[in-house]
Amino acid sequence: MLETLVSHQALLLGSAFVLGLLVGSFLNVVIYRLPIMMEREYKRDFHSYFGTNPDPAEQKILDEPFNLILPYSHCPSCGAEVKPWHNVPLLSFLLLKGRCSHCGTPISKRYPLVELVTGLLTALVVWQLGFTWQALAGCGFTWALVALTGIDFDKQLLPDSITLPLLWTGLLVNLWGLFTPLSDAVIGAMAGYLSLWAVFHLFKLVTGKEGMGAGDFKILAAIGAWFGWQMLPMVILLSAGVGALAGLSWSLIAGRDKNLPIAFGPYLAGAGWIAMLWGERIVNWYLNFSGLGS
Repeated sequence: MLETLVSHQALLLGSAFVLGLLVGSFLNVVIYRLPIMMEREYKRDFHSYFGTNPDPAEQKILDEPFNLILPYSHCPSCGAEVKPWHNVPLLSFLLLKGRCSHCGTPISKRYPLVELVTGLLTALVVWQLGFTWQALAGCGFTWALVALTGIDFDKQLLPDSITLPLLWTGLLVNLWGLFTPLSDAVIGAMAGYLSLWAVFHLFKLVTGKEGMGAGDFKILAAIGAWFGWQMLPMVILLSAGVGALAGLSWSLIAGRDKNLPIAFGPYLAGAGWIAMLWGERIVNWYLNFSGLGS
């Protein structure tokens, strides 16, 4: 009986890991292409609004189909199309020894890293939440955070096309109290957005600078919508602490200009993911440790 249970658990976690690898491969496409799609859409809207015409080279680029499907994946160095058997998550990178099969140009290690991380996180969600609706929703939440993290690291951008559906989905799943009562989810969404919105405007009033982007408000609102307002203090403290430590370490070790902006979204995403799996235990531990829970 025990052996059967263990084998079923291993099969479930293995399946979750493979699914995560496949999704991670797609998320690589989202991370790279979505900002370019947004930039091209902005340029089209700009020319349409002001009645201007792009130069021929720009017009050619704007007319080319470019989305999450087209053009098909290809080597940025030689332009050779990536064949399906060269695009198997993680495995193809290992078999090709990290190089293009056509020209031998090294492939960025970020691609297998995103696949591996997504696979491991997906398996961990299923391991912690079991074969439940919570796990299914949690996997979707995890995948959205991986995409947001990658895009924010690259472009310091948290697209509305991901943050807003994530927010509304949090309210949707909590119509049935999947993670928290709906009332707590609604308050969490409002408090998440308004707390960082207030910090943003206070910082701007005092310093004359913008300390964060509006995307950060929306991702914290989404976390509040998913897990309730009770998780927000922990998420804010954890993300701010880790973000400050990472920024200081980066400045000291890599010599990075301390005045250059740092993407805050990845730290919010990481703290929100921790809140999903262990937030309640962390909050209860703190309340008991501080004596507030007695």
